[in-house]
Amino acid sequence: MSKNGHDPCAQRTFAPSEVAIKNISRNGCFLWYVKLLFSLPQDDYRAWDVPKSELYKPEQSYYPPTVKFGNSTTFQDDFVPRKIQPRQSFKPSSVVERSPVPFHADTSHRLDYVPHQLDSKSPRPKEVYRPAKQPFDDLTTHRRDFQGLAGESTKSCRPTDAGVTRHTRFEGSTEFRDSFQPWEIPPPRAREVHAHIPPTGTMQLHSTSHLDYVPYQARRVIPVRPISHRRINHLPFQGKSTTKEDFPAWESCRPGLIKKQPQIPNPSGKFDGLSTFRCHYVPHALIPTESCKPSQAPFRSTGPLDAVTTYAAEFAPKQQEVCPASYACPPGHVFENTNSQGHKFFREIVPAAKAF
Repeated sequence: MSKNGHDPCAQRTFAPSEVAIKNISRNGCFLWYVKLLFSLPQDDYRAWDVPKSELYKPEQSYYPPTVKFGNSTTFQDDFVPRKIQPRQSFKPSSVVERSPVPFHADTSHRLDYVPHQLDSKSPRPKEVYRPAKQPFDDLTTHRRDFQGLAGESTKSCRPTDAGVTRHTRFEGSTEFRDSFQPWEIPPPRAREVHAHIPPTGTMQLHSTSHLDYVPYQARRVIPVRPISHRRINHLPFQGKSTTKEDFPAWESCRPGLIKKQPQIPNPSGKFDGLSTFRCHYVPHALIPTESCKPSQAPFRSTGPLDAVTTYAAEFAPKQQEVCPASYACPPGHVFENTNSQGHKFFREIVPAAKAF
């Protein structure tokens, strides 16, 4: 039935074959729709002659090799072996270039130096020695100003040693022992042990599992693993796998070293023991350098040499004095006192001034 209430099957005349199909099913409208669907592409839709579209898939350039490892790799296709060419050396040559101009030994000092004439030295007159009229006094400033002060000897701050008698009994009490006296700890309380009373009757060896467990008649689990039909072969084992057959070992050889051809040929013949320095060395005559230093001519006097020296002229003999410590009482001194260490102190007698 359609939306407006009429049956579309009643408005159309069916062929005998269509009527037979309609009578088979109770719902004739459904079969009409089926027939309509089969007839639409034939009546209304005609097949177009559409050309076949071209494939955009790239052609297969790979072909499996007929021989093992017959195809080349990408690296072998892209890599072009080239011959190694030695680089050009920019190092300067070590050949010494000799100058044809002869060597001149003129320096800036020799060219700019101007020798000057030295003036003659005038002799200095000798000073006449005048000995002192007063006798030599060996009194120094320290002896003159320091007279020595009589003071008390330094008292020692060391405590007096009272002495420890060996027969005294040693007291082994320390501050720690005096401050921390031992406490009286009560003895531990003894625990009362009750006498063991064995239970009466026999022991029942029944646990909870024994009482509650109900045995079941269970069947044995059949294994799911299939039975292996292994053939017993007495032939020797062939230890060759598929990988070993498909990937045999390649015969590879190590490439040789790239050696640079020597530029200097090897010497031929007997070694003569001459070095490069000995072969190319040219000896030159040694020219002594002219000294520009003025000559040091000694000053000579026409007068005769006198054997008088400054020391001989200025030397004044002195009287040898006796050490005052050798006297019991040195002359010109008065005894004052003796200190605790046994040193004696003397006082010099000063002469009284004369009244004018």
